[in-house]
This record gives sequence, C-alpha cells and structure tokens, in this order.
Amino acid sequence: MTSNRPTLLLVHGAWHQPAVWDRLRVELDVFGYQTRAVDLPTSGPDARGGMRDDAAAVRKEIAAIGGPVVVVAHSYGGIPVSEAATGLSEVEHLVYLTAYQLDRGESMLSFHGVPDPVETDVLIAITGDPRTAFYGDLSDAEADAAIGQLVDQRLRACVDRVNEPAWRSIPSTYIVCTNDQAIPVPLQEKMAARATSVRRIGSSHSPFLSRPAELAALLDEIVTARG
Repeated sequence: MTSNRPTLLLVHGAWHQPAVWDRLRVELDVFGYQTRAVDLPTSGPDARGGMRDDAAAVRKEIAAIGGPVVVVAHSYGGIPVSEAATGLSEVEHLVYLTAYQLDRGESMLSFHGVPDPVETDVLIAITGDPRTAFYGDLSDAEADAAIGQLVDQRLRACVDRVNEPAWRSIPSTYIVCTNDQAIPVPLQEKMAARATSVRRIGSSHSPFLSRPAELAALLDEIVTARG
C-alpha cells in the first residue's frame, strides 16, 4: 500500500445499512484499500432525523479517518455526501454510484418533480418491488437475503435540500449502472453531466452485491486516475 493511497468511505442508500458494502470491502481489500462504511441515521430500525443528520454522520467519519479520502456514495447517499464534503480538504474525489448528484436547492423529491409533503416526520415505504428495483441481477436466494436486510427510512431525508454541493469544488466521477431499474438511466445521465468524469457498469442498482470484484476494479481505476 502506498503512503498516499486514500481511504474509501462508503455511504449507503435509503433503506440500507453499512453491511450492504461487505462484499465490496472484501474485494477492495485485495487491492490494498482501507475502507470505512457510514451508518446513516435516517435508515435503520430506529430511523431518525433528516438529510443533514446524515451529512453530519458523513463528516464525522471523514474526520475520524484523518487522511486523504475518496467518498463513494450509492443512490440516496449522494445527497448527504454532496452536503457534507464541501470545504473538507481531506476529500480528494467523490464517486456517485447511480447516486443522486444534486445541485443547489434540490432535494430527491424536487429532482423528480414531486412537491414537498405536508408531513415529513414519518417513515417512507419502499416504492414498488425491491427485487426488481434494487437486485435485478442477483439470484433469487441472494435477492431474498438482501430484501430481508432492508430497514426503515425517514421521509425527511428525501425532502431536505442541498445547500452548496461538494462536487462543485471537488472532482467527481459518476458511475452509471446501465441496467438500473430504481434510477432510470436517463436520470442518471442527467446527473452524470454534472460530474468531472463518467464511467459505466452493466449492472442493476446494486453492483456491490452482484458485481463486487468488477466494481472494486473500477473504483481502483478511478482512484488511480483521480486528480
């Protein structure tokens, strides 16, 4: 491991928990990377708070690393990452893995053209069929296991708006998942246009489960080429 190799900070999406990264972390270890996974408070059996609470959790993990960091955000996780990393010199690069790379004043709901609900301090149901939306290229047994790990999610996280997005000052890469059924490819491409560079992987929404070795190799390429 080279002395300047960054730690990869992994930020999960809505309804998920840090353990969803376990397969990918094993593969990244093969490449010699140290990794950490954030536990976002708006997702979990005791889900609480909003997007800015998640952003605070991301900032806390970045501070704990105490060295160069590349942040890898999945799906919803891109929103608190954009909010959290602004002004943090330790963060060398942002990776948005089929993630919400939102601009100033945008929330997840506003990006989709959905008005803010009257009540936000509630849980949000998983939309549609998670087997199809999240785990389309997993086996039935693997998908059932992943679905069994899904947890509660606070609606407020989808309503809170980004202030000054970190990708405007920190280089970023967007990874388009070309078979994603949760975030349609045209929407991914719209957000990818905001990134410094764009890469693609032929997976559904969760390549850290279905293609962990391929994703680890792609992340290694991105880290090696960062700057």
